[in-house]
Amino acid sequence: MTEIERLIQLLAKLPGLGPRSARRAALYLFKRRESLLLPLAQTLAEAGKQVRTCGRCGNLDTVDPCAICTDAKRDGTRICVVEEVADLWAIERSGAFRGRYHVLGGNLSALEGMGPEELHIESLLARLGPEGVREAIVALSSTVEGQTTAHYLADRLSESGIEVTRLAQGVPMGGELDYLDEGTLSAALSARRPMRDRNA
Repeated sequence: MTEIERLIQLLAKLPGLGPRSARRAALYLFKRRESLLLPLAQTLAEAGKQVRTCGRCGNLDTVDPCAICTDAKRDGTRICVVEEVADLWAIERSGAFRGRYHVLGGNLSALEGMGPEELHIESLLARLGPEGVREAIVALSSTVEGQTTAHYLADRLSESGIEVTRLAQGVPMGGELDYLDEGTLSAALSARRPMRDRNA
């Protein structure tokens, strides 16, 4: 197997890239050897050596604990529980949350052999008391597995006496009702709230 074929095979393993897309990406890289291929190879090698998983929350960073866990400006009383690091990054991009995180590493799924022992639930529970957590925000996907995991977490977290909340679900900003599925509309109706404060 040539180096080109090895590169194409490795690229094809990336999410969203099949064999054809991998071949196009490889050709693109070789056409831009100096400006893209060589810098990318060097960055990948350095990232492979330096990036590690935070032993406290599960985030990826070059330090352990990560920069989020050690940021004194963050609200340590609130912890946002997410499925994967990509979810953590998405919430960080929004700039709407300034607390800390905990990455579960997946969802409960009998088909995939993911039980409570395979997720980072015990390490989450172990963080609550020592870190003074008062609220756990369950930010999991709205899939069947995500909902199952959310309910399981709510039960386990409520035993510690902290407040357990979850992300609001329903109509997205700019969403038109005609294009929404029944599950989204049902969640939006269930989570409805007054348009005005009656005490105002």
